Amino acid sequence: QVQPVESGGGLVQAGGSLRLSCVVSGRTFSAYDMGWFRQAPGKERTFVAAITWSGRTYYTDSVKGRFTISRDNAKNTVYLQMNSLKPEDTAVYYCAAPYRGTSPNSVDYWGQGTQVTVSS
Repeated sequence: QVQPVESGGGLVQAGGSLRLSCVVSGRTFSAYDMGWFRQAPGKERTFVAAITWSGRTYYTDSVKGRFTISRDNAKNTVYLQMNSLKPEDTAVYYCAAPYRGTSPNSVDYWGQGTQVTVSS
């Protein structure tokens, strides 16, 4: 069974940066696409970024140029570097393992999430 564990969230001022990490156990990490989603208060969970097993990356439009997803297969870890943060980035961020599409319904395993709060 896959068990993603996220970390790295926190409180940051607008314009600041955070790096989220997700360690995944239980499967052959390097063979799977991985993704990040987020859920703001009172809103649905939405796609943020994904990285394929080969390293190809995808982003939702609102984070392009500000967020970078990467992976370290030796550490079974996927990262989300978030720069130029905005108050509208405030949400609980979830790691999706494995990633199969932009719909949260396609995700088999979720982590517990990590809270990101951006103050204005």
